Amino acid sequence: MLMNSLLAFLPISLLLNYVVHAPPLWVFVTAVLAIVPLADWLRKATEHVAVHAGPTIGGLLNVTFGNMAELIIAIFILLDGNTQVVKAQITGSIIGNALLGLGLAIVAAGFVRGGTRQKFNAANAGQLSAMLFLTVIMLTLPAIFDYTEQLPAFAAGSEARANLDERLSIGVAILLIVVYLLNLVYTLVTHKDVFAISEEAGHGPEKPWPLATALGVLLGGTALIALESELLSGALEATASQLGLSEFFLGIIVLAVVGNFAEYIAAVYFARRGQMDLAVNIGLGATIQVALLTAPLLVIIGALLGHPMNLVFSSPLELIAIIAVALIVTSVTKDGETTWFEGVLLLAVYLALALAFFFVTPGEAAPEGAARLWSALLG
Repeated sequence: MLMNSLLAFLPISLLLNYVVHAPPLWVFVTAVLAIVPLADWLRKATEHVAVHAGPTIGGLLNVTFGNMAELIIAIFILLDGNTQVVKAQITGSIIGNALLGLGLAIVAAGFVRGGTRQKFNAANAGQLSAMLFLTVIMLTLPAIFDYTEQLPAFAAGSEARANLDERLSIGVAILLIVVYLLNLVYTLVTHKDVFAISEEAGHGPEKPWPLATALGVLLGGTALIALESELLSGALEATASQLGLSEFFLGIIVLAVVGNFAEYIAAVYFARRGQMDLAVNIGLGATIQVALLTAPLLVIIGALLGHPMNLVFSSPLELIAIIAVALIVTSVTKDGETTWFEGVLLLAVYLALALAFFFVTPGEAAPEGAARLWSALLG
């Protein structure tokens, strides 16, 4: 399988970094390629452990470890003090899960199933979409507050504004985590029948691994992702410089896709089998988890480790993109059915946003950066 063949980049990346002392670009590329299959194995191991843990604890494990690879990558970048890249990765994960992951799943389902309309649970998707929209509003409040404070009518000093931004972000982060915990109670305990997927859907593994094996893969995969994330974060700045791109662009596109690639694969897999409920749940669930858990956790972790990070996004375009994504997803999923063309539209919006982020990011002019890309890869 192609995914497993990428595991070869695990020893290659370590060899390039610690033995050959290769240029950072090659370390970055091989670390990225190594993280992709590791994240997939982490997802599989979580599912197998969940089978042994029972439906409630298993559901808790699945939703909690769903974004573990992305969280680990972000923590190492945060420890390097690069908060702008971390925030870019958060934005990229939200728009990537909702547009790229869900869009690929819808397109795959449409073509494999003969172009027919694909149906899914409208009530379930509607609740997830509403929760995504309300969560996004909470997540973007610190940025809206910061932009308001810069208006002449308020004229807050930069130092005072930064302090207020940090305090507000911590408060919002705590609220988001509380909402996340209450959401677990809602979806796994009090209203689990609403969010339950039928047994025919086959979300869990057909033949579960022994518990010891699953736990070993889970712990080992986490450790290896941490190791590769350290290589990746260490090579990020030099790679961006060599490619003529900004670290912001790499964070919002490359790192976001790498951290969530396993979720995209899972969504496409279930969509191809006609299990659109699962595909939609994976796409929307992963998006909500980034906003409700990953982002606030990074704010709290940064404050505890002496690397404070607020939730004020680097560009107004990020703010607009996140809110627009929530509205687009609500529009696409509200009727409980979809076609491959709607998936194409989601992918088109994602590519348009990626292009916009490419041109608006700071650093070298984008055309010059793009022109240098091939020369950098060819040495």
